Amino acid sequence: MNKNKNDAISKITTREENFSEWYLDVIREADLAENSPVRGSMIIKPYGYALWENIQKILDREFKKRGTQNAYFPLLIPKSFLEKEAEHVEGFAKECAVVTHHRLEEKDGKLVPAGELDEPLVIRPTSETIIYDAFSKWIHSYRDLPLIVNQWCNVIRWEMRPRLFLRTTEFLWQEGHTAHATRKEADEKTLEMLEIYRQFVEEYLAISLIKGKKTESEKFPGAEYTSTIEAMMQDGKALQSGTSHMLAQNFAKSFDVSFLDENQEKQYVWQTSWGLSTRIIGALIMSHSDDKGLVLPPRIAPIQVVVIPIWSNDDEKKSVFEEVQKIKTELEAFGITYKVDEREGRPGSKYFEWERKGVPLRIEIGPRDIQKQSVVVVERILGKKEFVSNKELSSYIEESLERIQKTLLENSRRFRLENTREVSDYEEFKKIMDEKQGFIFAHLCLDKKCEEKIKEETNASTRCIPFEDGLDNAGKCIYCKKDAPNKVLFAKAY
Repeated sequence: MNKNKNDAISKITTREENFSEWYLDVIREADLAENSPVRGSMIIKPYGYALWENIQKILDREFKKRGTQNAYFPLLIPKSFLEKEAEHVEGFAKECAVVTHHRLEEKDGKLVPAGELDEPLVIRPTSETIIYDAFSKWIHSYRDLPLIVNQWCNVIRWEMRPRLFLRTTEFLWQEGHTAHATRKEADEKTLEMLEIYRQFVEEYLAISLIKGKKTESEKFPGAEYTSTIEAMMQDGKALQSGTSHMLAQNFAKSFDVSFLDENQEKQYVWQTSWGLSTRIIGALIMSHSDDKGLVLPPRIAPIQVVVIPIWSNDDEKKSVFEEVQKIKTELEAFGITYKVDEREGRPGSKYFEWERKGVPLRIEIGPRDIQKQSVVVVERILGKKEFVSNKELSSYIEESLERIQKTLLENSRRFRLENTREVSDYEEFKKIMDEKQGFIFAHLCLDKKCEEKIKEETNASTRCIPFEDGLDNAGKCIYCKKDAPNKVLFAKAY
């Protein structure tokens, strides 16, 4: 669908008509992001970046409660570093962007590469290798452990099928890296960080999740195992929403990250890494938004309440804005984030704009409302309009924001459960994936060929072995009918 940037009102494609187009329309109309001149990369606009800032603020606080320290490591990584861990380099080789020259020079009126590097540099697809080289210099004794470091940064993974927020060549994320004296500590840290992600996504983004362990085929390259949280989007597809990896001693041995224990004997550390990226904003959009535009849970919304003053002359404007000042003071006292739309123009167009930007609550106030000592409050998700007295406004706003937050999580959970099935027959499996999509629980054997065949024939991948009712739940493989140790979650995915 072609969009004219000069159109006063741009149409949002309905979800039923074309979900992919709807998603991009919502991003455009909410003014979150746009494609950049560099293919596969995006420009995150101020309103979209405000969402990421809120995500950063909340997660950073939770990380630091658990002893995490923030640091920053170089964007460029020597190619030889990636080659030290064979499984790691194999997993990321096709996604890497490589710098081979250190300057440009003019030749025949054109700029051409010059000054070839002695060793190519990879633009980080992830930072395990360069961070663990540093760890090998920082860690000497058991007294230096545990070491828990996080960095907020950008990474590059060459993307052939880009889509705003979901898959971009460059994206923002945080990556945590830890070193421990024992395997037990590393196992505990792996699951602790996954639980932080689970709590954050459910309690702040209001997205219902399934926690589990990735299959061998789907785990992070170089990890012993990967744990994940998986969410269902409104089209029934899955979106991986955060991962935490048990790296064991794989990287420690490659980079000599070792320490002297209490008996002065050399030991290799046990390591974890964990990350969440701007892809979670794509999950937020696709989980809650509707055909009117973006819908945001109050706890993550950059603006929880928008105030729309209404006036027709200077005298009305003066009295209305005096009341608006009182409302601002009250909202600030309760820690509610707000925006007053002071622009000239008809209120209807403002209502329309803020509705598309997903602001949870709208307050309308004009001369008649002042006379009644009340305001009009409108909810974004239901469009419900209430006349609220000035005395009750703060409590009403607080209660409404909390109710909206809970409603969105309940909607997400209900949708996931209604579109999740348990299947033992492969023909039924194929039919569901072809007609309905959604999540399917089915048993899978340990033969990777079955997993590959299912993906090839249905385009459904294994999302995880659920921690609840998945691990150690024996049955018969849905594909080959041999013994299967676990129940696995399948879905088509982003």
